[in-house]
Amino acid sequence: MLSGVMNVIYHVVMTMSAPTLLILYGSQTGTAQDTAERIGRQAQRRRMQVRVEALDIYNVANLISETLVVFVCSTTGQGDPPDNMKNFWRFVFRKSLPAGSLCRLDYAVLGLGDSSYPRFNFVAKKLHKRLMQLGASVLLPVGLADDQHDLGADGVIDPWITSFWEKVLSLYPPPAGQSPIRDDEPLVSFHSDVPQQPISPSPTHPFLAKVVFNERVTKASHFQDVRHIEFDITGSSIEFTAGDVVLMRPSNTRENVEQFCQLLRLDPDLIQRTNAILNMEPVSPGSIPARLAQPCTVRCLAETFLDIAAVPRRSFFELLATFATDEREREKLAEFSSAQGQDELHSYCNRPRRTALEVLTDFPHTTAELSVDYLLDLFPEIQPRSFSIASSLQAHPNRIQILLAVVQYKTKMYLPRKGLCSSWLASLDPRLGDVFVPLWVKKGSMKFPKDPETPVVMVGPGTGVAPFRAALQERIAQGKTANVLFFGCRSQSKDFYCSAEWEEMVKAGQLTLFTAFSRDQEDKIYVQQRVKEQAVLLWDLIVNKNAYFYIAGNAKQMPTAVCDALKEGFRSQGGMSSSQADEMLVAMERAGRFQSETWS
Repeated sequence: MLSGVMNVIYHVVMTMSAPTLLILYGSQTGTAQDTAERIGRQAQRRRMQVRVEALDIYNVANLISETLVVFVCSTTGQGDPPDNMKNFWRFVFRKSLPAGSLCRLDYAVLGLGDSSYPRFNFVAKKLHKRLMQLGASVLLPVGLADDQHDLGADGVIDPWITSFWEKVLSLYPPPAGQSPIRDDEPLVSFHSDVPQQPISPSPTHPFLAKVVFNERVTKASHFQDVRHIEFDITGSSIEFTAGDVVLMRPSNTRENVEQFCQLLRLDPDLIQRTNAILNMEPVSPGSIPARLAQPCTVRCLAETFLDIAAVPRRSFFELLATFATDEREREKLAEFSSAQGQDELHSYCNRPRRTALEVLTDFPHTTAELSVDYLLDLFPEIQPRSFSIASSLQAHPNRIQILLAVVQYKTKMYLPRKGLCSSWLASLDPRLGDVFVPLWVKKGSMKFPKDPETPVVMVGPGTGVAPFRAALQERIAQGKTANVLFFGCRSQSKDFYCSAEWEEMVKAGQLTLFTAFSRDQEDKIYVQQRVKEQAVLLWDLIVNKNAYFYIAGNAKQMPTAVCDALKEGFRSQGGMSSSQADEMLVAMERAGRFQSETWS
C-alpha cells in the first residue's frame, strides 16, 4: 500500500511543470549580483522562466505567492545586509508575519562571505533560519562561500550550484525532447535599428549635480592625491543628515571606450557621426537590465553601462572560452574557467589587477571571434560607488561635499592601475566648463544622539574623518559642543585634512582634538595610541556621561586596534577583566553607543 502511494507521489512530482525561478540578490560590490546572474543564465539555457532582481527592487509582499526562489546574499560590515537588501531585511523580520506564510515556497540560500571577519556569512545564515520560521522548505543546505577558501569563493559556489540544479531538475524535469540552449547561442541579441524618441526623465533617475569645486587637499609632494569635491544639488529636493552617503555611477575613460570599439571592430568615428543605435531583444524574460535605456548607442553603452575596465570574474572566462577556436587559447581559457584553475587565474588576473580589455588583448584569436550579441553577458554593469558625505546642509545649503582618495597604484602590469570612479571624479575640472555627475543619497549606518548633552567620540584617520566633518558641522549648528575627535594621518604638513576648520572649532570650545601624525617622528604614532593615552577621559565620557563612540576608516588593522585600545582603558580604569571589557563594548554596540563604518 505504501509503495502505491509513493508511486502516485512520484508520478505527480515528475509531471509537475517547472515554476518560474526567482533569483533575488543582495550585493554590495557586485559579486552577489554576478553570481545571481550566472545562475540566471544557466536557468535560461535550461529553458526555464527566470527573473533576477535585487532584493530591494522586488516587491517582497509577493513572496507569499512564489514557489521557487534562490537568495544570493553577501554580508557587509559587522554582519549587516547589503544596501540593496535592507528594506527586504526589515520586512521579512517583522514579528507580525504569520509562521506559515511562506509554506508554498521552496528556497535555497547562497551566502558570500569572508571567514576572516567575525560574523562570517551572518546574513545568509540568519535569512535561512527566518525563512524556515515562516514555513518555507529548503531545497539544499545553505551555501557558505568563503573568500579565504583555497579556491576562493568559487570553491563553494561551484559545487553548490551543481547540487542546486540536480535538486531542481529532479523536482521539475524538462519535457521529453527539450534540449538546453547551447553555450554558443546568445541569450540577448543586438541589431541596428532606426532611432526612436528618447525616454522621458523620471524621478527614479539620478540627479545631475553640477561640480562646483574640485581641489587637491594633499601637498603635491605627497604620494596620495586626495580631493575635496563639492556638488550643487539645488532643485534636487535631496535631504540628508550626518552619517548619510552619496552614491555615484562613474563613466569609463575615452581611451578605454575607443579600445573597446577597436576590439569589437566598431569604428568610434563612425559612431560619433551616425550616432549608431542598438536595440536589444531578450530571448527570455529578464535578459535586459532594467537600467539600460532603449534604444542605446554603442558609445553610451560602453561609457556608462559596461564595466569594461574591471578585473573580470570567472564567468567572463567561462563565456570567452565558448568562442575560442585557437587550441592554445581555448586550453588556457578552459583552465581559468575550472575550479582547479583558480590559483592560476588569481595570479594572472586578480593579483596584477588585469582588466577585461587587457585580457581580450592577450587572447587575440578568441577576441576576433567575439559576437556583439554577448556584450551584456561578457561585461558586468558598472556598479555605483558610495562616499560618506563630508558636509552638513546646515553649514552648506544645497551642497554635498566629499573627501576622495584617488586610487592609483603599480602592479607588474606596464600601466598603473587606476580606480574607475576616483580617477573619473578627479578628472572633472569645473574651471574648464560645466560638468555634471549623476548622484543620489541614501541613509548611512551611523546615527548620532539627539540629546545636546550627550558627548560623541569620533575616531577617523585619513578620509575616515569625512562623516565626522559632517557630524561636527551639524552638531555645532545645533549647539552641541561635547565633541571629541581623534584624527590620524602621515604628516601634519602634507595630509592633515581640514586642519583650519578643526583649529577654529577648538578655539571656539566646540571640539576636543587629538592627532596622530605617524611619519613626523622616528617612532610611528597611530590613533589607537592616542585612544590608549586618553583612557581616563574616555572612561569618564562613556561611563559617567553616556558618550557615543564612533570609528570610520580603512578596515584593515585600525578598527581592531582602536577597539583593543578602548577595551584596555575599560580594564585599567574600571578594574575589569578581559571578558568584562569585551561584554561592555558589546553592550555599547547593542545600545547604539558604539558604531563603526569601515571599508577595504
